[in-house]
Amino acid sequence: MSEDPAVNGGMAAAEGRGVTESHLLAAESARNDAEEFRRLAEEAREVRDQHREALELVRQERERLREAGEVARIAGEEARAAAEEARAAAEEARHATIEAVHATAETLASTLENMKVVEDMRRTLRDLRDMTKGESH
Repeated sequence: MSEDPAVNGGMAAAEGRGVTESHLLAAESARNDAEEFRRLAEEAREVRDQHREALELVRQERERLREAGEVARIAGEEARAAAEEARAAAEEARHATIEAVHATAETLASTLENMKVVEDMRRTLRDLRDMTKGESH
Protein backbone atom coordinates (compact mmCIF):
# COMPACT_ATOMS: atom_id res chain seq x y z
CA MET A 1 0.00 0.00 0.00
CA SER A 2 0.90 3.65 -0.41
CA GLU A 3 2.73 5.66 2.25
CA ASP A 4 0.49 8.71 1.67
CA PRO A 5 -1.94 9.05 4.62
CA ALA A 6 -4.60 10.63 2.40
CA VAL A 7 -4.45 7.66 0.07
CA ASN A 8 -4.27 5.26 2.96
CA GLY A 9 -7.20 7.02 4.61
CA GLY A 10 -9.11 6.91 1.32
CA MET A 11 -8.20 3.27 0.95
CA ALA A 12 -9.27 2.56 4.47
CA ALA A 13 -12.57 4.30 3.86
CA ALA A 14 -12.94 2.40 0.62
CA GLU A 15 -12.15 -0.85 2.38
CA GLY A 16 -14.74 0.06 4.92
CA ARG A 17 -17.26 0.23 2.07
CA GLY A 18 -16.15 -3.12 0.77
CA VAL A 19 -13.91 -1.76 -2.00
CA THR A 20 -10.52 -3.36 -2.18
CA GLU A 21 -7.30 -2.07 -3.63
CA SER A 22 -7.83 -4.30 -6.67
CA HIS A 23 -11.17 -2.56 -7.24
CA LEU A 24 -9.49 0.81 -7.03
CA LEU A 25 -6.78 -0.30 -9.44
CA ALA A 26 -9.43 -1.68 -11.78
CA ALA A 27 -11.32 1.62 -11.61
CA GLU A 28 -8.12 3.57 -12.34
CA SER A 29 -7.36 1.23 -15.24
CA ALA A 30 -10.92 1.69 -16.53
CA ARG A 31 -10.51 5.47 -16.32
CA ASN A 32 -7.22 5.23 -18.20
CA ASP A 33 -8.84 2.98 -20.81
CA ALA A 34 -11.77 5.40 -21.13
CA GLU A 35 -9.34 8.30 -21.61
CA GLU A 36 -7.44 6.30 -24.24
CA PHE A 37 -10.71 5.47 -26.03
CA ARG A 38 -11.73 9.13 -25.89
CA ARG A 39 -8.36 10.13 -27.39
CA LEU A 40 -8.69 7.45 -30.09
CA ALA A 41 -12.25 8.58 -30.84
CA GLU A 42 -11.02 12.17 -31.21
CA GLU A 43 -8.27 11.01 -33.59
CA ALA A 44 -10.84 8.98 -35.53
CA ARG A 45 -13.06 12.09 -35.82
CA GLU A 46 -10.09 14.09 -37.12
CA VAL A 47 -9.30 11.35 -39.67
CA ARG A 48 -12.99 11.19 -40.64
CA ASP A 49 -13.03 14.98 -41.13
CA GLN A 50 -9.88 14.77 -43.27
CA HIS A 51 -11.51 12.03 -45.35
CA ARG A 52 -14.63 14.15 -45.76
CA GLU A 53 -12.51 17.08 -46.95
CA ALA A 54 -10.64 14.81 -49.38
CA LEU A 55 -13.92 13.38 -50.65
CA GLU A 56 -15.30 16.88 -51.14
CA LEU A 57 -12.20 17.83 -53.14
CA VAL A 58 -12.64 14.70 -55.25
CA ARG A 59 -16.33 15.52 -55.76
CA GLN A 60 -15.47 19.09 -56.79
CA GLU A 61 -12.79 17.86 -59.21
CA ARG A 62 -15.20 15.30 -60.67
CA GLU A 63 -17.79 18.06 -61.15
CA ARG A 64 -15.19 20.30 -62.79
CA LEU A 65 -14.18 17.47 -65.12
CA ARG A 66 -17.84 16.72 -65.90
CA GLU A 67 -18.38 20.36 -66.82
CA ALA A 68 -15.21 20.37 -68.96
CA GLY A 69 -16.44 17.20 -70.66
CA GLU A 70 -19.78 18.82 -71.35
CA VAL A 71 -18.05 21.87 -72.85
CA ALA A 72 -15.91 19.56 -75.00
CA ARG A 73 -19.00 17.61 -76.09
CA ILE A 74 -20.78 20.83 -77.10
CA ALA A 75 -17.67 22.03 -78.96
CA GLY A 76 -17.51 18.68 -80.73
CA GLU A 77 -21.16 18.95 -81.73
CA GLU A 78 -20.58 22.47 -83.04
CA ALA A 79 -17.50 21.30 -84.95
CA ARG A 80 -19.48 18.39 -86.40
CA ALA A 81 -22.26 20.75 -87.48
CA ALA A 82 -19.72 23.16 -89.02
CA ALA A 83 -18.05 20.27 -90.84
CA GLU A 84 -21.42 19.14 -92.15
CA GLU A 85 -22.18 22.67 -93.36
CA ALA A 86 -18.76 22.87 -95.01
CA ARG A 87 -19.34 19.49 -96.67
CA ALA A 88 -22.72 20.67 -97.98
CA ALA A 89 -21.16 23.93 -99.23
CA ALA A 90 -18.37 21.97 -100.94
CA GLU A 91 -20.96 19.72 -102.57
CA GLU A 92 -22.87 22.77 -103.81
CA ALA A 93 -19.62 24.28 -105.12
CA ARG A 94 -18.82 21.00 -106.90
CA HIS A 95 -22.24 21.01 -108.58
CA ALA A 96 -21.80 24.68 -109.55
CA THR A 97 -18.38 23.89 -111.01
CA ILE A 98 -19.84 21.00 -113.02
CA GLU A 99 -22.60 23.28 -114.31
CA ALA A 100 -20.02 25.94 -115.20
CA VAL A 101 -17.92 23.37 -117.07
CA HIS A 102 -21.01 22.22 -118.98
CA ALA A 103 -21.93 25.81 -119.79
CA THR A 104 -18.39 26.48 -120.98
CA ALA A 105 -18.46 23.35 -123.12
CA GLU A 106 -21.78 24.42 -124.63
CA THR A 107 -20.42 27.91 -125.30
CA LEU A 108 -17.32 26.45 -126.95
CA ALA A 109 -19.46 24.10 -129.05
CA SER A 110 -21.65 27.00 -130.11
CA THR A 111 -18.60 29.11 -130.92
CA LEU A 112 -17.17 26.25 -132.96
CA GLU A 113 -20.45 25.95 -134.88
CA ASN A 114 -20.42 29.70 -135.49
CA MET A 115 -16.82 29.49 -136.70
CA LYS A 116 -17.78 26.66 -139.05
CA VAL A 117 -20.66 28.74 -140.42
CA VAL A 118 -18.34 31.74 -140.88
CA GLU A 119 -15.78 29.54 -142.61
CA ASP A 120 -18.49 28.13 -144.90
CA MET A 121 -19.65 31.67 -145.69
CA ARG A 122 -16.07 32.74 -146.54
CA ARG A 123 -15.67 29.73 -148.78
CA THR A 124 -18.95 30.51 -150.46
CA LEU A 125 -17.95 34.17 -150.93
CA ARG A 126 -14.57 33.12 -152.33
CA ASP A 127 -16.23 30.74 -154.70
CA LEU A 128 -18.67 33.45 -155.81
CA ARG A 129 -15.89 35.93 -156.26
CA ASP A 130 -13.87 33.41 -158.24
CA MET A 131 -16.93 32.70 -160.39
CA THR A 132 -17.58 36.36 -161.02
CA LYS A 133 -13.95 36.98 -161.87
CA GLY A 134 -14.01 34.08 -164.28
CA GLU A 135 -17.11 35.42 -166.02
CA SER A 136 -15.77 38.91 -166.31
CA HIS A 137 -12.67 37.78 -168.15
